[in-house]
Amino acid sequence: MNQKDEFIDIYNRYIKRDGSEKLLEYILSKSSDFFVAPASTRYHGSYKGGLVEHSLNVYSCLTDYLSRERAKDKYNMRYDDESIAIVALLHDICKINCYKPGTRNVKDENGAWKSVATYEYEDNLPYGHGEKSVYIISGFIKLTREEAFAIRYHMGFSGTEDKRSIGDTLKIFPLAFALCTADMEATYFIEPKINKTT
Repeated sequence: MNQKDEFIDIYNRYIKRDGSEKLLEYILSKSSDFFVAPASTRYHGSYKGGLVEHSLNVYSCLTDYLSRERAKDKYNMRYDDESIAIVALLHDICKINCYKPGTRNVKDENGAWKSVATYEYEDNLPYGHGEKSVYIISGFIKLTREEAFAIRYHMGFSGTEDKRSIGDTLKIFPLAFALCTADMEATYFIEPKINKTT
């Protein structure tokens, strides 16, 4: 099963909320580059298909984190499959149509300059990061408060938001902490090991 099929399978299996069909229809449409977009310009997932791969990695990391006894019993992190799928698969929907192919010059192993393929970031809806994802998703389905805060603050302290707001959110909404943890695990431990070209 390829990553697009895996994403669609998880989405259809767990996300049943009113409007979810229309949201998937948008993600699959010609108006969206979700399945071919990179996850970043030069860092994690900076290759064709990096965004869907990152979304699946976050889903895997989040389901694993939330399956721990400590998370369930000590921290009372008990979320249904739909909430987990929504926040993990859709947390970076804000990146749709933001990356354009380009080139940059780098030195090769001999010190000679060469042109390499890269991506440039161009956002025509500059609404922020997590808040833009919440905005897009909310146009199709109703999010719970905890889901909205989890997606909004999934960058944790690496985001640009007020640090007190981030700390308060992670304390009040445990799903935000769990999603942030899963996002960092995917970004820093899984995806750097993948060496692909565009």
